[in-house]
Parts: sequence; C-alpha cells; structure tokens
Amino acid sequence: MLQEMWHALLHQPNTQWVVLSTMLLGIASGVLGSFALLKKQSLIGDAVAHAALPGICTAYLFIGEKQLLVLLIGAAAAGLLATYLIQLITMTTRIKKDTAICMVLSVFFGMGIVLLTRITRQAQGNKSGLDNFVFGQAAAMTRTDVYTMGGAAGILILIAFLLFKEWKLLIFDPGFAKNSGLSVGLLETLFSTLLVMTVVIGIQAVGVILMAALLIIPSISARYWTDRLGSMVIIAGGIGACSGIAGVLISTVSTGLATGPLIVVTAALCFIVSFTFGRKHGLVQKLTAHRVRTEHLKEEGI
Repeated sequence: MLQEMWHALLHQPNTQWVVLSTMLLGIASGVLGSFALLKKQSLIGDAVAHAALPGICTAYLFIGEKQLLVLLIGAAAAGLLATYLIQLITMTTRIKKDTAICMVLSVFFGMGIVLLTRITRQAQGNKSGLDNFVFGQAAAMTRTDVYTMGGAAGILILIAFLLFKEWKLLIFDPGFAKNSGLSVGLLETLFSTLLVMTVVIGIQAVGVILMAALLIIPSISARYWTDRLGSMVIIAGGIGACSGIAGVLISTVSTGLATGPLIVVTAALCFIVSFTFGRKHGLVQKLTAHRVRTEHLKEEGI
C-alpha cells in the first residue's frame, strides 16, 4: 500500500495537486483552529460548516450550474450570516452561546438538507454533485477547484502569519491590546471572517459535516505537546498537513473510500498519539510525573 501511495504521489499529476491543496488546507485549519481554540470559539467553526450548506444550494439554484467560486461565495455568505446571528442572539437575549450555536447550526443545516433534496430531484440537479459537499470528495475536484482552494488556503496562512502578534495579544491580554491602540473590533471581525473562509474552502474536500473536525482536532492535539502559542500553531499546522496528505493518498489507492472521512480519521489518530505521548500534557507524561512525585514523597517519609 505504501508503494502504491508513493507511486501515485510521484507519477499522478492530479494526485499531486490535490495533495498540495489539502496540505495547505490542513495547515490553514491547524493555524486558525489554534487561535479559535484559545479564544474558546471552536464550536463556531462547527456552526459555520453546517450553515454553509444552504448557502451552497442557494447559489446553485441562482446560477443553475456548479461553479465552485460562486458556490463558495454562497457558503461564505451563509457562514457569516450564521456567525452574526449567533452574536446577535447572545447579545440581545439570555440564551447562552453554546445554545445559540446549536440552534443556528441545526436550523441552517436543516434548511440546507431541504434545498439539497429539492435540487437532487430536479432533472439536472441529480448530476450536480452537490451531495459531495456533505462528506467531501477531494478526488473529484478539477484543476481549477484545486487552484482555488490551494490559493485561498495559502492567503489565509500568510494573513495569519502577518497578524500573529496582534492576535496573540488579543487572546492573552485584550485590555492591553485595546489600550495600546489596536482596533480590537476590527481584529475580531477579521479573525471571524478568516475562520469562516477556512471552513468554506475546505468544504469540497472534507465536507460540511467533517470540516469542523479538521479545524479542531489538530489544534487540540498540539495542545498536548506545548504551552507556547507559536509552537502550538506550528504543530497544529503540521498535524493538519499530515492528515490532509495521508487522507488523500489513502483515498487514492483505496477504491470507494471518501477522502474527507479519511482525513478526519488520520487527524483523530494523531490526536490519540498526542493524548498518549504528548510531551507537555500527555497521559504517559502525567503518569510518569505522578510516579516520580509519589516516590519522592516516600523517600521523604511523608
């Protein structure tokens, strides 16, 4: 199997482009997911991913054909609308944020399923391939789709790199960030927009249901290895990249297995390894520290 994967990576141009784009998507998801995790906005990604489906379907009904860029614009509009609705509900009512996220997520996804069912019952709709957006199908992407996704992911990574210091200050000391002249509101809005874009560009490869997992799992896994934000971002990006590469290559050599679920399963395996062997908060490290502490207390006769 490894030989087949290596052969596909070296000799199949389409596989090379899909691997490159999913690798960039994994890096962007790990980087943005790390900031979202520390800002306690992980569930926002889940809501945005599910909310994107009605946006995709509405855009398809509007133009009558599958143009990725237009569909992604529709997904982004629906995702941003869901984000602002969650903020509006939590600011104007006593409903807690997690409840508001569940409400918006369920309503938008339900609308998306209704629209998707209507489209698939149309004469041309059943050939649209929109159902691939539910679980993702990276192998079905055209070269133009790959260029769009890879380019957008590269831009997101670059912006996150340029705004690293500002977002770091915003997470750990928002009061000082505000007093130092930074536009906190603009940075918050920009981060939410980039988070939505990260989810949107990954939908075709991973799917609306599983995209949130790619956003969250690498960042949580990285947390077991370090307490430093810079290292966490790098590790999360690396785990996201490895998950994307492995998922695509396994899907390439295994007929019938969808790419999106394979990417998420690979990320989950990385989480298990991190949870067990993580240098900072891993299970083995904690058990070892506990054993050393117990022996030290015994030696002191406590």
